[in-house]
Amino acid sequence: MDFFFIGDPELVTAFRFIGVEGTAVRDPAEAAEVFRGITEGWNETAGAVLPRPPGGGCRVLIITEETADWLGDLLIQWQLSGNYPLVVEIPGIMGRVPGRKTLVDSIREAIGVHV
Repeated sequence: MDFFFIGDPELVTAFRFIGVEGTAVRDPAEAAEVFRGITEGWNETAGAVLPRPPGGGCRVLIITEETADWLGDLLIQWQLSGNYPLVVEIPGIMGRVPGRKTLVDSIREAIGVHV
């Protein structure tokens, strides 16, 4: 399994329609439990009883911005580790989280060019 999704129940259903498994989370504690389950190996707490593939499991973890905020330092530590899965943040069912920078905003700020 290359992709996995963590976020709103409605988006979990939408991702399942395109063949991406996922788990719905409703609070920070549940988000952290599922995230640890995915990053530390497949198990029942991750909401999926799946064998860990020989290639190392999930390669891309898709999460909502709200879930990313809930994970906080746990997510930052994971991203700095350089391990798989790579984490991709998307807006949730209610749209973008106010005040949150996009990747494009960060790149424009870093290079100082606004087109």
